[in-house]
Parts: sequence; structure tokens; C-alpha cells
Amino acid sequence: MSAIHPKKLFLLDGMALVYRAHFALIRSPSMTSKGMNTSAALGYTNTLVDIIRNQKPTHLAVAFDTPEPTARHEAFEDYKAHREAMPEELSAALPYVDRITEGFNIPILRYPGYEADDVIGTLARQAAEQGIETYMVTPDKDFAQLVDAHVFLYKPGRMGSSIDILGVPEVLAKWEIERIDQICDILGLQGDASGIGEKTAKKLIKQFDSVENLIANTDQLKGKQKENVENFADQGLLSKQLVTIDCNVPVEVTLDELVMRDPDAEVLSTLFRELEFQALGKRVLGKAFQASPQTAAEMAVGGGEMDLFQFAANEAANDEAEPEAPVLKTIADVEHDYQIAQTPEERAKLTATLAQKKTFAFDLETSALDPRSASLVGIAVSYEAHTGWYIPVPPDIDQANDILKDFLPLFADSKIALIGHNLKFDLTVLRQYDIIVKARIIDTMLAHALIEPEMRHKLDFLAEAYLGYKPVAITELAGESMSAEIQMRDIPVEKVAEYAAEDADVAWQLWQLLEPLLEKKNALRTCHDIESPLVSVLIDMELAGISVDTATLRSYSVELEQEATHLAETIFDAAGKSFNLDSPKQLGHILFDVLQLEDNPKKTATGQYATNEQVLSRLAYKHPIVADVLTYRTIAKLKSTYVDMLPNAVDAGTGRIHTHFHQAVTVTGRMQSERPNLQNIPIKTAKGREIRKAFVACDDGHVLLSADYSQVELRVIAEISGDEAMRQAFVDGADIHQSTAARVYSVGMDEVTPEMRGKAKMVNFGIPYGITAFGLAQRLDCPRREANELIEEYFRQYPLVQAYMTKTVEFARENGFVETLLGRRRYLRDINSRNTTIRNAAERNAINMPIQGTAADMIKIAMINLHRELAGNDGSARMLLQVHDELILEVTREEVETVGAMVRRCMCEALPMDVPIVVDIGTGSNWLDAH
Repeated sequence: MSAIHPKKLFLLDGMALVYRAHFALIRSPSMTSKGMNTSAALGYTNTLVDIIRNQKPTHLAVAFDTPEPTARHEAFEDYKAHREAMPEELSAALPYVDRITEGFNIPILRYPGYEADDVIGTLARQAAEQGIETYMVTPDKDFAQLVDAHVFLYKPGRMGSSIDILGVPEVLAKWEIERIDQICDILGLQGDASGIGEKTAKKLIKQFDSVENLIANTDQLKGKQKENVENFADQGLLSKQLVTIDCNVPVEVTLDELVMRDPDAEVLSTLFRELEFQALGKRVLGKAFQASPQTAAEMAVGGGEMDLFQFAANEAANDEAEPEAPVLKTIADVEHDYQIAQTPEERAKLTATLAQKKTFAFDLETSALDPRSASLVGIAVSYEAHTGWYIPVPPDIDQANDILKDFLPLFADSKIALIGHNLKFDLTVLRQYDIIVKARIIDTMLAHALIEPEMRHKLDFLAEAYLGYKPVAITELAGESMSAEIQMRDIPVEKVAEYAAEDADVAWQLWQLLEPLLEKKNALRTCHDIESPLVSVLIDMELAGISVDTATLRSYSVELEQEATHLAETIFDAAGKSFNLDSPKQLGHILFDVLQLEDNPKKTATGQYATNEQVLSRLAYKHPIVADVLTYRTIAKLKSTYVDMLPNAVDAGTGRIHTHFHQAVTVTGRMQSERPNLQNIPIKTAKGREIRKAFVACDDGHVLLSADYSQVELRVIAEISGDEAMRQAFVDGADIHQSTAARVYSVGMDEVTPEMRGKAKMVNFGIPYGITAFGLAQRLDCPRREANELIEEYFRQYPLVQAYMTKTVEFARENGFVETLLGRRRYLRDINSRNTTIRNAAERNAINMPIQGTAADMIKIAMINLHRELAGNDGSARMLLQVHDELILEVTREEVETVGAMVRRCMCEALPMDVPIVVDIGTGSNWLDAH
């Protein structure tokens, strides 16, 4: 290459671009005539074409992640464990993305054990050393840490916006730092559990230069910030390590191998026809695409060094373009009428109008993100598209109540409907002002979770996806992310009014689109009769919280510490020396170099011995040290994750833990708990169960009451399938696992051994969820032939269960969805995939969802009915927690019998079925005793 044409290397972050392309067209996805979603492939290809045509790279490659664990997984077991699963229609598109890339003759880079950013970082460094300009094509801001004089961050335009190319000056200005390497420090601080936000992280790094120096100088900090940095120091260092891109990947490709080559016209022509990319085919290949694949290939090579892209640009200049991501409108583009109501007269006129409308959208602006401590800053309402009102609320409680009294008749009117997004937050804030909303609520977040359960449900995302509109970002209000230093009340009221009224307006517009979609998808009843009334139930539960005996936790922490110390000494004795038990590298050396427990031990991508739980479980029989290490890890995790952390979650004002329940997270309708997650408190091991002792009743006059559905999903299977043998076992009150074992092994009930029952239990829970003979053999640790015989015999004994599975999959193939007994749907876009692995996963989901979803609906209905009955009861009983199939209440000792009967009735009658529903009820001074 001459100096006139300097070398330009473009490295594409493949998976990030594919995700971006898929979600950019989520509102109006690109679909083939056969129903295949091609948004990811289309958007990705458009990005490739734009880069090749407009940027004219001399070198080009695409890097992808691989499923193998990386060094980050070794350092942190839960690395990316909570990342949302890839949408099924997106996973189905990945093979096409590979084929498209290969059709363009672009190298695909995959290195097991390394992430795409590590591969890109390594090649970027190598190219920079040779003075080659390198552009990292990705929307991921973490790549900014790699920018230098020769390496640039190339952020493709999204939704019609222009591209963004960032060099060193732009990155330093954007991150407010003096050196590029400080980006890792900022990301590390944001990534740990200390609650530090972006603005505070930047401020701390500017003051202390690095995470390490910050930790070494916490004496210069004050209050909660000092406490958090000290408590989460290790997590901060680990987080920095995890976000730091590894630029030492053993890449097996040279830069010469990345030189741009002409596309393979025949391959691309065939692919574009298969994907029905008509306009894109003309854009890229011109007349070559209009001809047959063979002729296209001839045209591509017949003229020698022909520039296919320039040729296509000339030929297709007047062709209709492939649909691009729509340009989003903003508040600056749309005519709107947002007003402020500040005087009593203006508020009175507004509330009178709202009372006549009977339906209006509603949004609160608050001083904090925790609804239990937030105070009102303002109220926004809208009852017509592109209009809205904002009512500022002063901090003085008397003045605030004076304003709120104008709205009390609206909140108390059950004939009025309030539309909003994540209304549980807003209604919880109103509780701080002793306002209990009786109006009907319509939550657009919950509505969308019923329409598209696997999509995101945030207001901004829905506005972009359904309205083609980008709302004002909070950062545009404050200039930075909201934090303790920047309060909503400090921002000029005119700016807040625009921001707040826009949110109410967007919620109003969204409901006009979502309501007919709910009706079309048979989900309107579920929205109005289950999800909406459940909101007030969850608010009461979150506000109630549950008492925690921190002294019990501290005592148990000491006990676990002593046991861990004793175990460590035993392990060191067996090893013949002391070492860092928490270091996988040092443990691997002991197990495989010193003790030589395996001839050819498995290694990680970094060359270290693998010492994860799966490896250790397989080796446990070879030496006592392995079992001791596993026990040590269990104890360490219990101590750090639960025993030592739960006291930090206790509210200083109430002495109770107040978890947050979420309705719009899972595709089956099951609820989730977070901050802290009380649904994951261990129950299967004795040591784990001890933690439940710390959850106690509020005083000696009260007890905790646990009400747990007995084998509810198996009962749902019996109901849905109509299998008479399974139904009869439940009608007779038999032990279903013992009954299954007797049938499968052809023995009498009294002849069933514990081993038989254990295997039958695994079959009962596994078969209806699509477990294979291979999977069952692994779980039972038995030959595959025995597992296969168990499955075949199970289906002979319960033939209608197999029929249910077959019919459900057939229904999903024909209709594209499955549903619960109450009509909650899950859409399965991969049910007809030609990829066997993807199709099998969709089939398992098809079988599983009606079962899990029906059980989830059942307990939600029970909670709604129970909440209503408790409110009408004279007692003080209240629901505190919902954990899978269990409800935990706090009741006085005198009302145990009355409330217990009420709970059992509400739970058993929630969803009338022919199969009897059984609820196990227990009481105790703590959760463990009650359960």
C-alpha cells in the first residue's frame, strides 16, 4: 500500500453488532415469507456494507465470543451468570450471520476461552505497533480503554443517527479522565456491589487516580461512602480485573490474512435469495443478483478486478432501499403541549377534568430511587397524546399534603383507571403520604410483559420500539447520571415538567397501542384480573418486610468461620503445605501436580488446571481432600453471600428486610425477588437451611406461618394431560413418587425402596420437562440403557402425559405459542427451526411453560384473594414473602388456626381443578421451624 492509501484495519465486535441489529428492528422485525426473523442478519449486513463502501478498509475481520469459560469465569464463578438469555429468534440467526460473513470473504475470529473484546484488543495492539490505523466497530463503551494514537472506537449509527469515531481526545473528554487506563478503574468501581454510580466513580478516580490508591486512602472518605469502599474493596479490585481487556490472546492469524478480498457473489446471491433480501441484494450485487447464481458468479469474475460494491451502487442507485432502522423522533421534533399547574385554581381545574375523563396516565417525579424513602417532587398526568400537565410538589410535608388532597378523590375512585409504567414504584411513594390508591391501575410495563414476555419492558425502549420516539434521557436533565449529588428538586422546574409530562404522555400513547394487542393475544383478562390487582398486594408485602435476627446471623457466621478454618487445616495437612484455598491456580497445583489425582487433567483457556465444581465432584471419590474443598467452598459461599450480607440489607428504621418483587421478569409469569433476593435462600442442605432460622416473627406474640403448595406442578401436569392414573394417585392422596416407582418397577407400594422412589422422583420431575435418556442417566448416575427403559416404562404407565407433550409441541408448531390454563402465552419463534439444538430447546420450553405458568398464575390469584380477605379480617395477619410455591405470613398466635384455614382455602381454590390441590401449613417462631 502506498502512502496515498494508508492501511486501515476494521475489527468488528460481531455479537454486539448482531444484538444491536436485532433490537433496532424489534418494533417492526424483518421477516421472511416463512416467518423467520431476519432483523439481526439484515442489520449486520447493512453495517458491513456501509463500512466497506464508505470507510474503504484495507483490512477487515469479525470477532465472536465462544461458549467456553474464560479466565474471567475462573476468577469469578458468577461472571455474566445473570445476563438475560439470548432471544431464540436471534440464536437462530447466528448461523446466517456466519454464512454472510464468509460470503463477504471476511475472516471470522473465534478463540475458545477468550471473549471477542480480548481478540480485538490483541489485534488492535499488534496493528498499532506497526502504525496501522485500527477501528474497533462496536457499541460497547468498554472498548474505550483500548483507544490510543492509532486505535479508534467506531460506534455505528443507531436508529438513523450518525456514526461516532472516538480518538484519545474524545475519550478523555467523555470520561473526564487524564489517562486512558483510568477507564478500567471507573468501570471497576461501577461494577462492584458498593452502589457507586458513574459520576461518583469519575470523581473518585479523578481524586485518587486508581481503584488501588482509593482503597489505600479510605481515611480521606467519609460516612457511607467510606464504609462501602472498605467493605467492597475486594469486589472493586475483582471488578476492575474483569473489565480489563486482555491484549495477549494467542491469535493464530496475521494481519496479512485480514486483507480485504472481493465477496463471493455466488454465495451471497444464494444467501440473499434465501433470506429474501431483495433490495439489499441489488444494492450489493446489482445485475449479478438479478441473474441466476451461476451467472452472478461469472459476472463477478469475468471483468477481472471488478469492484462489486461500486458496480452495485451504480446499478441500484434508483432501487428501493432495504428497510433501515427508523429515525427516532424526539421532543424537539414533535409538537406538544406540556403545561405546569402551580396555583390551587389550576390544580382544581385539572383534577375536575381528570374526573370527567375517568382514565388518565400518571407519573411521579421523586427525590430518590428507593420508593420507601423517596419524597414527591412532582406529579405528571396526560389524557391525550402529545399533551400533559406537571404539578410541582414542594418538600414541606404540609404543603405537599395540601396539593395531594386535590387528587385524593381520583385516587379513591375505583371507577377511574390510572395508566402508568412501573406503577408499583409510584403507588409505594404515595404510601409515604398515607395514600392508598383504590383506582384501577393499568401498567404498561406489565401489559407488555404479557404481549412480548422475552423482550425488554423499560419505558424508553417501548417508546422507541412502538412509537418511534426517543424520550428525554435523565442525563439530559442533569448533565450527568442522577446521584446523591444531583437531586431532581435541584433542576429547574420547567425542565422537569417537560421530562415528567413526556413520560406520562408516552405511557398514555403506549396503552392505546398495547390494549388492542392484549386483546388480540387473549391476555387482557390476565392483565386486568391478575397482574394489575397483584401490584397492591406486593406493595403491602414490600412495605411490611420481614424481621431478621442479626445476632443469629453473626453467631452462625462465627460458626461457619471456625468450620472453614478447621477444614482448611485438614486440607493443608492432606496437601502437605498451606496455600490459598481461594486460588484456582494454587488448588490445581495441589490436586494435579502434588497429589496427581488425574493423569490428564482438564485445563482452562489460560493454561490453568480446571477446578470448578463439576471437575471436583467427578474427583471426589479419589481423595478426601476434594470433598473437603467442596465443603469449604459451600461454607465460604454461604457465609459471604448470605450470612454476612443479609445484616447489611436490614433497614435501620424498621429492623426488617424489605425485598423488591418483580412481575415482569420471567417468561413463565413467576415472580422474582431482589435487593436482596430472598427466593434464593438455600433450602436443600442443612447448612443452608440454618440461615432461615434468622428470619423471625416480630415478637413473642407472633409466629411465622408457611403455606406451601405440595407438588403443585405435578398436579398441574395431571390436570392438563388428563392422565387417569396420575390423577387417581393424587385423588387417593398417595405419595406420587412412590406410586410412580411402584408402576415403573411393577412392584407393590410397600415394596418400593428409597432408591426406587428417588429414581421415580427424578423421572416425575424430569420427563415432562423434556429430559432425555442421556440427561436422566447423568442425573441418576446410571447406564443410559436403564434411563431409557425408565422413560419408556413411564410413558407406558402415564400415556396421556406423553400425549400432552406431543400435542403441545404440535400446537406450538402450528400456532407459534403455547399458553397456560388461563391463557398466559409464551411465543416460540424457534419451534420450527432447522437447527436441531435450537428446535429441541424450543420444544422443551413449549412443554414446560404451560405447567410452570399455570402454577405461577395459581399462586398469584391466591395472593390476590388472600390479601382481600385479610384486609376484611379484624386480625393483624399479613403476607410477608412469596418464594416459588410458598407464602410466608406473620400472624398472632391467637389467630393461627383462623388464618391458616383462610390461607389454605385461598390457595386451594385459586384455580379450580379436578385434581385436588394440597397446601402444607406450618408455624414457628422462625422461617425454618415454620417450613
